[in-house]
Amino acid sequence: MQLLTVTKPMFIPFIVAGDPRPDITIELALALQEAGADILELGVPYSDPLADGPIIQRAAKRALRQQMTLKKAIELVPEMRKKGVKIPIILFTYYNPVLQLGEESFFALARKNEVNGILIPDLPFEESELIRKLGEATGIPLISLVAPTSKKRIEMIASNAQGFLYCVSSLGVTGVRDTLPETLNDFLTEVKRHSRVPVVVGFGISTSEQVSMLKNYCDGVVIGSALVQKIEQLNDLLQTEEKKEEALAEFRRYARSLTAPLR
Repeated sequence: MQLLTVTKPMFIPFIVAGDPRPDITIELALALQEAGADILELGVPYSDPLADGPIIQRAAKRALRQQMTLKKAIELVPEMRKKGVKIPIILFTYYNPVLQLGEESFFALARKNEVNGILIPDLPFEESELIRKLGEATGIPLISLVAPTSKKRIEMIASNAQGFLYCVSSLGVTGVRDTLPETLNDFLTEVKRHSRVPVVVGFGISTSEQVSMLKNYCDGVVIGSALVQKIEQLNDLLQTEEKKEEALAEFRRYARSLTAPLR
C-alpha cells in the first residue's frame, strides 16, 4: 500500500466488522467512501479490547452476536470490493486472534482477500519483528502506533514505520472527547520530523472543530468512536428495510460534516 504521495489530509474512518450486521457493514463502508474516506479501518470484534472505549466495546458485542470472527472479517473485504469499495482497507485486530489463527495463516488469508494493511494495537514495536517480516513478505504493511508517552522511542518507531504512522492523540482508550491535549500539535510535529511515511492521528477525534485544528499538523485523521456511536444511534433504522436508505444517507451526511475542514 503506497501512501507516500499524500497531497491533502486523509479521512480514515473506523467501523467494526459485523456491526450491526455483516451486510450492513458493507453498506456503511460504501457510504463512507462516498463521504470522502481515503482509507477504511475495519475493526475485528474482540472480547477483551484493551484499547477500546465503551462505544466500540458495545459495537464489538453487537458484532460478536452476529458470529463475526477474524476470518469472517477478512473474508468481508472481497465482498466490499464486489459492492464497489475501492479505497484501501486496513484490518484493526488484537494479537490474540492472530495467534489463534496462526501468524502465517493470517497473512496468507489477508493476502488472498486483498487486505491492504494491518494494525495490532496490543503488539509493542519491540515485539513486532515476526509480524513485520511476514507483512513485508506478503506486501501487507504493519501499521505502527506511536503515543505521546513513547518519547525516546518516537524516532525508532517513526523511522521504521510502514504504510503510514498512527499517532495516538491521548492516553487511555478510544472514545469521543470534548477536548484534545494542548501538547498534541507539538507531538505531531515531532513525529513528522522523524517519519518517512504519512502521519495520521486518532483516538478521541470527534468534531469538525478538532479536525480543523489538526489538519495542518498531520497527513490524516482517524475517526472511530463518533462514527460508531452514530451507527449505534441508527441501529434500528439500519435494520429496517424501508428505513435503511434514509439511515445510510444520514450517516453519510454526518461523516461529511465531521470532515468538512479537510475538503
